[in-house]
Amino acid sequence: MNKRYNKKIMIIWLSSYPKSGNTWVRSIISSLLYSQDGSHDFKKMEMIEQYPVRKQFLGLVSNFHNIQQIKKNWISSQEKINLDGKIKFFKTHHVNCKIGNDSFTNNENTAGVIYIVRDPRNVITSLKYHFSINSYELAKKMLFSHDQAIGTNLDNNSSNTNFLTLIGSWGAHYNSWKNTKKNFLLIRYEDLLINPKEQVEKITIYLKKFFNVDISDKKIENVINTTSFESLKKMENKGLFKEGIKNKITGNSKKFFNLGPNNDWNKVLDGSLVEEIVNKFQKEMKELKYI
Repeated sequence: MNKRYNKKIMIIWLSSYPKSGNTWVRSIISSLLYSQDGSHDFKKMEMIEQYPVRKQFLGLVSNFHNIQQIKKNWISSQEKINLDGKIKFFKTHHVNCKIGNDSFTNNENTAGVIYIVRDPRNVITSLKYHFSINSYELAKKMLFSHDQAIGTNLDNNSSNTNFLTLIGSWGAHYNSWKNTKKNFLLIRYEDLLINPKEQVEKITIYLKKFFNVDISDKKIENVINTTSFESLKKMENKGLFKEGIKNKITGNSKKFFNLGPNNDWNKVLDGSLVEEIVNKFQKEMKELKYI
């Protein structure tokens, strides 16, 4: 696979608010680019790494608790990453923010953005499960909070991927990324469920902006079949997925691929909570055709 141009090598962000389908899209892209026949392999998905993580800030940040140090080195860490001369994808849940004079990223380090969005009425259920949140009221606070961050329970033994990540509210996150002027592609989780072929073909067309790739209809068919929710869940049950989660209350392992298409807010949320979510994010939900 050869790069189509010799301009400065930059990052294509796979960005989403947590629990919106980022892992699904990573599975699709890695299968399209890094497999011969489109068959999914979680090891190939690991070629699309996460940002930010600790190793990207080694030599730049001495205190991983200190947002002041971290924000001053967002751009420096990306410039360091881009020295390797390879165009690359990074998964991120980080809001595309600016704190003082420090921006999360910039045009010089960004080749494009694939933004994955999901109806917040279903996101809240996945948040509650994934983060072991005790109530929908607390999950709502997470969804609504403009100052929300994850990866905040840091200690000296924290994993590489447990890194301070600012996510903001669901609406703030979407708004922060949607105005990206360079090669922006929006993927709705719901459209992937309803018509995966159409969405995978959209992603394929996008990839061809950056890579010389030959992607046949047969390969697309294999990608769709092997990255379906049912297929990914079966692979996780066989122990092939290494990004599982632990229940923060009991310490026991939980399944990452939980409800997927069976997560239906109509069945689990009461009317008052639905109304609050719609009122809070009415502008964004109308724009995205969720209401």
